[in-house]
Amino acid sequence: MSETSSAAGSEELPKAEYHVLISDIPEGERPRERFLAVGASAMSQRELLAILIRMGPRGVGALALADQMLKEFDGLSGLARADVNELQNVHGIGPVKAIEIKAALELGKRMILSAPDQQRTQIKTPSDAAQLLMLEMGMLEQEEVRTLLLDTRNRVLSAHQVYKGSLNTASMRVAEVFKQAIRANCASIIVAHNHPSGDPAPSAEDVKVTKTLVQAGKLLDIDVLDHIVIAQNRYVSMKERGLGFDE
Repeated sequence: MSETSSAAGSEELPKAEYHVLISDIPEGERPRERFLAVGASAMSQRELLAILIRMGPRGVGALALADQMLKEFDGLSGLARADVNELQNVHGIGPVKAIEIKAALELGKRMILSAPDQQRTQIKTPSDAAQLLMLEMGMLEQEEVRTLLLDTRNRVLSAHQVYKGSLNTASMRVAEVFKQAIRANCASIIVAHNHPSGDPAPSAEDVKVTKTLVQAGKLLDIDVLDHIVIAQNRYVSMKERGLGFDE
């Protein structure tokens, strides 16, 4: 065979793709066995997701399918935002697996907010509040307003979505922001909303809304500790900047 024909033949060959199946992995390195051996905290996201997936479609292993989902949905935050139907668009993910994945992610979120008092997250700085909310709110495609309800020691009692849509004083009812806070008889709240544009810089309307909320909180004896504007991986504390809060 000539060098020319050999080169031509090599160009026509399709690229091979290899998918490692769980059964092909040495037993001690399989996700479930590793979970028992080293514990959940030592496992990667792909390994933990593969345990939920259990097995992929023919020729595709659970680890490969986990990699595909994490890439397609841009990580765990994307999986948390996706609904069951969107997860089922991935080949190899049926309704049962989609529901199990969503349930596991929801349990993780609820665990943070349902810990005993002595284990509850304590908010000491704007960064503490932002980190608690940023993972999910930073990736939202539409503006939402959420509140963190705090006790007298600034420990998180619960979190609530109170409004969805562009933030302005004309459309947002202040009573909705304080509704759950009044029911829970909490000491204070932190208000947060996101900017899907990716720029967390507060607008003039954000400042106006903040002033209204702070004044309402004083009347209700519920302190508004901060109003945090969240974008992807960034945030602005309006309290730190003195925007909408009395100096």
